Amino acid sequence: MKSDKWTDRLAVDGQVYIAGPCSAETRDQVLTTARLLQGGKVKIFRAGVWKPRTRPGNFEGVGAVALPWLREVYEQTGLLPAVEVANAVHVEKVLEYGIPVLWIGARTTTNPFAVQEIADALRGNDELIVLIKNPVNPDIDLWTGALERIHKAGIKSLGLVHRGFSVYRREYYRNVPGWQIPVEIKTRFPHIPLLNDPSHICGRRDCIENIAQTALDLQFDGFMIEVHPDPDHAWSDAAQQITPDTLNRLLEKLIIRHPGFTGTEVLEKLNELRREIDKTDGELLRVLKKRLDLTGRIATEKRLRNVAVLQPARWKEIRENVSRLARELGLEETTVLNLYGEIHQASIRLQEKIINQKEK
Repeated sequence: MKSDKWTDRLAVDGQVYIAGPCSAETRDQVLTTARLLQGGKVKIFRAGVWKPRTRPGNFEGVGAVALPWLREVYEQTGLLPAVEVANAVHVEKVLEYGIPVLWIGARTTTNPFAVQEIADALRGNDELIVLIKNPVNPDIDLWTGALERIHKAGIKSLGLVHRGFSVYRREYYRNVPGWQIPVEIKTRFPHIPLLNDPSHICGRRDCIENIAQTALDLQFDGFMIEVHPDPDHAWSDAAQQITPDTLNRLLEKLIIRHPGFTGTEVLEKLNELRREIDKTDGELLRVLKKRLDLTGRIATEKRLRNVAVLQPARWKEIRENVSRLARELGLEETTVLNLYGEIHQASIRLQEKIINQKEK
């Protein structure tokens, strides 16, 4: 699958910058924000018109009344307006006002029926740019499927937007980055531009720069960032919006790194270190195999004595030991616990298989 290189005509310093308010609130707010972004690195102006909210009673957007305001943005500033669509009616309204950039939100991406409805409504409009946000849950196949549906509708200018993934219990991030998933989808579709949405990952202003820099270090192709002339009084997601001036300063601070290594000496050193990594990976897998073998022996004992697979006290003890050792070794505790969570799940699956196997 290939995409037109729409980024070539809209990129600045090799990056595409999309910015604007979470929600289009009033005509004055929309046009004021656009004028403050005019003349900078931002070339696409985003604004939510229909806002899918988790629960009823929250501000759900002003609706189609905002579409003429976005058309004025283009006429007055030259910024290309972008709007989220969630169904065929939204697409019809957006096309009526000549909005050139659409995006499919994270909640919509989870629903193949909704994505197909949008795809059908888009047929015959191959001049549009269509961006697809990752689904709220970390399911790369849903994300891939949404991309494929829109591509089959004849849309040539495609893009993917990484906005993080929902978790049951929010801790540091509003939506955890789950960097391995956007990296994997970039591997699957290297010709499709991949943008990062640090606003929705963070859920607050103070970590936007760090997330954006990480995305650049992972060779993302640009950003979608929420800005507002008066963020604290925004009608939706106030905590994660920044002012246009703050955005401009942030973009100047970001470091765009070289995509690869050059020079024979550097490449030789890199290859030497990679060989060491390959060797270490082999050692890690052998240790993991040994651990699972021990788990299998434990499962056999549990089977003989009709003991339950899950032992919560033991799992708590393991977590506490691992956390303590991670701190002693200077490792990131959250990362180590996540890794052991996966190992624990593998252990449970193995024990279930052994305990429930039928007698021959």
